[in-house]
Amino acid sequence: MKYYLSGTAAALVLMSGIGVAAAEDVVVVKQPAQQIVVQPEQETVVRQYIKKEPLASVNLLGVELKLGSPVPDTVVLREVPDVKYRVAVINDQTVLVDPDTHQIVEVLH
Repeated sequence: MKYYLSGTAAALVLMSGIGVAAAEDVVVVKQPAQQIVVQPEQETVVRQYIKKEPLASVNLLGVELKLGSPVPDTVVLREVPDVKYRVAVINDQTVLVDPDTHQIVEVLH
C-alpha cells in the first residue's frame, strides 16, 4: 500500500522532528514573577526625599541599571518614609530597589 503526503502534511512531519531535536537544547531564562509598578506618588516622595537628604553615588563597574538587575549586597539601601522600596544612587543614577530581592524596580531619570 502506498501513502502520499501533501506538502502541508510533509512539512508538519519534518517540523515535528525538528521540534524534538530542538527540545534537547532547552535554555531556561528566569523571569521576574511579576512586573512591579511604582506608583507616581511614590516616585514623587522619593524625589523629594533625595532633595532633602542627598545620597552619595556608589560607583560600580559592570552593573547594569535596568529593571530586574540585582544590586550587590555591599550597596547600602536607604529607607524612604512611606515607600515600600529602598533607594540608592549607583553610577550617578537613582534607583529604587526591592529590599527582599535586591533587584532594581525603577530607575529614576
